[in-house]
Order: sequence, then structure tokens, then C-alpha cells
Amino acid sequence: MRRATADDVPALVAMLADDHLGAQRESPDRPGVYREAFARIDADPNQHLMVAERDGRAIGTLQLTVIPGLSRRGSTRALIEAVRVHADARGDGLGTRLVQWAIDEARALGCVLVQLTSDATRIEAHRFYERLGFEASHLGFKMQL
Repeated sequence: MRRATADDVPALVAMLADDHLGAQRESPDRPGVYREAFARIDADPNQHLMVAERDGRAIGTLQLTVIPGLSRRGSTRALIEAVRVHADARGDGLGTRLVQWAIDEARALGCVLVQLTSDATRIEAHRFYERLGFEASHLGFKMQL
């Protein structure tokens, strides 16, 4: 595991686009938008865009966001997003190691809660997160802007 660099962006975007939902949301043919987004992420100390690497190749990623807040007695929480494992690296526990890294890092950064969302259609992902100890606790809402 290591922090992502600008050179990783194409591989990370390819992983984000490599399923039925991501294929609809991502535009790998527009690299400029992803470079700009990476620059914003990289400049923010509360963002941890990580890469799992094997033999010099990015095979997994996630983004951990640390969120200071007033609720829960001024607690800091963490949000895990964009967990992806390359198609040919699935099934060997890498996803578990990625999420466990995020949990451990959130704890080390003083977070009292780690949370994530998963699209309602990703039933296998829900089972995966439940096996790791996450509990379905909220109903989420989104509004496209």
C-alpha cells in the first residue's frame, strides 16, 4: 500500500470504470478532469488516495477521507470510498487488506467511526462489508448537481 501519485491516475480510473456502474459514470477518455481531481485530492491533508501495488502495477485502490465534525461530541470520522480491486486480482483477499488498512489508518488518525456507502445494487459488496464488521445503519440520499 502506498499513496497514489499522478502517474497512477489512468490505472485508477480504469479500475473505477471496470463494472456496469462505473462504465456509466467514468470517462477515461477525458484524462484532464481526473488530473485536476487528483491535484485537489493530493493537496488536501484529509484525503488519502491509496494504491495497492504488485510487481510495479496498481491492482487496487481506495480513498479514505478524514472528516472533522461537531457531532458525536466533536468527533472525527472517516469515510471510505471508491474501493476497487483489478479484475485479475480479485479473490485473494486484497479487498479485505485494503479496507483493513483504511480502518487501522482511521483509528491511528483519531477517528471514532469509519463509514462507507455502497450502491444499492452491489449486493456482493454489501456481504463483503458485513463480513468485515460493518453494519447497514442508514438510508442514503443523493442529488445530482
